[in-house]
Amino acid sequence: MSEFKPPIENFLAREWRKRSYVAWALTPFACLFGAVAATRRALFELGWMKRVDVGVPVVIVGNVTVGGTGKTPTVIALVEALRGAGFQPGVVSRGYGAKVAQPTSVTAASSADKVGDEPLLIARRTHAPVFVCPDRVAAAQALLKANPSVDVIVSDDGLQHYRLARAFELVVFDDRLGGNNFLLPAGPLREPMSRRRDATLINSPYERTLPPWPNTFSLDLQPGDAWLLDNPAVRRPLAQFAGDRVAAAAGIGSPERFFATLRAAGITPATRAFPDHYSYRDNPFAGIDADSILITEKDAVKFGAWRDARIWVVPVEAVLKPRLIALVVEKLRGRTPA
Repeated sequence: MSEFKPPIENFLAREWRKRSYVAWALTPFACLFGAVAATRRALFELGWMKRVDVGVPVVIVGNVTVGGTGKTPTVIALVEALRGAGFQPGVVSRGYGAKVAQPTSVTAASSADKVGDEPLLIARRTHAPVFVCPDRVAAAQALLKANPSVDVIVSDDGLQHYRLARAFELVVFDDRLGGNNFLLPAGPLREPMSRRRDATLINSPYERTLPPWPNTFSLDLQPGDAWLLDNPAVRRPLAQFAGDRVAAAAGIGSPERFFATLRAAGITPATRAFPDHYSYRDNPFAGIDADSILITEKDAVKFGAWRDARIWVVPVEAVLKPRLIALVVEKLRGRTPA
């Protein structure tokens, strides 16, 4: 099946993996972008622009690259790990595409069109308080006012939202790492690879040697049994789809990662990649000849009035290393209260 990602997106993804003539031609703009970003960062570090401490420690789960790297499953796993360590976490997010100007609570009944697909998925999976707003400081303050028992906030993205004071920064990469290591628009980097952080998480379906950065960990994503979109109580192990006529679709940052997970389970799907945050307002599967269609949980939260009885949802669990969880907990418990 054909790829539905915009041609410019596919083109940039290819160019950002290498130092091509296109990348070199864009380096003057990358230098300008880097200078502006570095100046802004320095203003906060020097105290000329003020960070806001919201009163509880904040853990940022973000990236220095453009595109999805696995932050959402990491946030979900981290919330569960913090809860297991005795904390009561809440989550704030920008909410990509969210139609909100003021801090807005996200519940399991919220609309993905209004609050964003990733915050809605986080709210449904964790049952933790979740607030979205372009201003993450305002989101955190509103969350704490509505939920005074929350004692730690996890920020889904927001690494470059320097105004929000943070206790721990976790930077997530996928198998692309920094691509050609050029800043935007010559490469995929929002900030240099050398940017300081507390820990690094690398999400890759391939065996690789981890870079020799301090506090670097691998992220394991493990699929669970698929559930039928029309009846979530109906479950089916992925191995049972092997040999069937299966289609797979994903509107996430790295669709191939999802497809590779299915292939590893013995499935040979016909694949269809959509742009990240694809809306699914209309049924794109009407003409597909398949017995079953496998999609991600992030895709599932965006399905509206239309239904297709062939659609199964494949959940994915992020498995965090115990030492990473211990690092976060140690940092949070060692923080002096505001």
